[in-house]
Amino acid sequence: MVDINHRSRKILHAVVSEYLTTGDAVGSRKVTRRHGIDLSPATVRNVMADLEEAGLLEQPHTSSGRVPTGTGLRFFIDSLLKVRGLSTKEKESIRMHSGLGHGEGDFDSIIQNTSRVLSEVTNYAGIVLAPNPAQDQLQHIEFMPMSGGSLLAVLVTESGQIVNKLIKLESELDRPTLERVHNYLLDLLGGLTLGEVRKKVLVEMGEEKNQYDTMVSAALKLGHAAVSGVEDDGEIFVSGQANLIVPGDSGQSDVGSMRDLLAALEQKELILKLLDDTMSTEQVKVFLGAETAHAALGESSIVAVPYGPDEQPLGAIAVIGPTRMNYGKIMSVVDFTAELVSRLALER
Repeated sequence: MVDINHRSRKILHAVVSEYLTTGDAVGSRKVTRRHGIDLSPATVRNVMADLEEAGLLEQPHTSSGRVPTGTGLRFFIDSLLKVRGLSTKEKESIRMHSGLGHGEGDFDSIIQNTSRVLSEVTNYAGIVLAPNPAQDQLQHIEFMPMSGGSLLAVLVTESGQIVNKLIKLESELDRPTLERVHNYLLDLLGGLTLGEVRKKVLVEMGEEKNQYDTMVSAALKLGHAAVSGVEDDGEIFVSGQANLIVPGDSGQSDVGSMRDLLAALEQKELILKLLDDTMSTEQVKVFLGAETAHAALGESSIVAVPYGPDEQPLGAIAVIGPTRMNYGKIMSVVDFTAELVSRLALER
């Protein structure tokens, strides 16, 4: 971390704040006039020159003012930015937009809706990583007879996710047998994550004693079929990609760069890696594009935070926008939205 004195911090804060608002290089006179810094323009210029030498500011053109470097922006976010809370009116607006304050719909619908809300409230792109089914605990399992000799496996997880799987039967099972199957599997597997369920079922299927009990053998085969298709990654929902390519936007200005950015958002592995990194912390995390080692994100920033219990987050929500964004406001929106989603997840 760069060590700079109080006066330099005030001037760096002024330069970065002004740049994030206007997008223009910032000169010494603008700093003294707009940010209440009681120093002469000459003194401010000297401090800005020192900050440039420290790698926190740079001068795009010889006669222009300064703009923050990636290092300077990171220092600003980590050490100088004061994130204000949202007003009561702003919080109510998010609740009304999303239905999050009322718990409307099932949890899967709420998760999908959250990405749209983040996009509408921030005017950037909203991203939500749904809970990973394989890491969610099994709360209920049931097999419902369908036409054509099939069963619909219905798995309900602790977070409220519902996983459905159509299974073709080798031989028909009557309802009393199905009821015993339900009870046996719930007793055996209830409380395990779906990933643990898969392993447990395979172990039990390998036990010789279970191969000779008709009901137990049928139950284990159905349990295996029900969880075999469960993905190991949570689904990702992205809304508002068009907000990133509005003409005249402060972010991407080149058509090729815009195309690359949209393609990057389609790469599940890239988004998963960033959001997985978020899951290791309870606080809002800011990824500056240049730090992601992905060229398409070079002019973008991602503000993300996990949701769910602190000790075991279920997923993450994020906003992606241009590097020049109102970080304090976006961080507040993302954090508050995550609180609402977490509350609903715990209630289900």
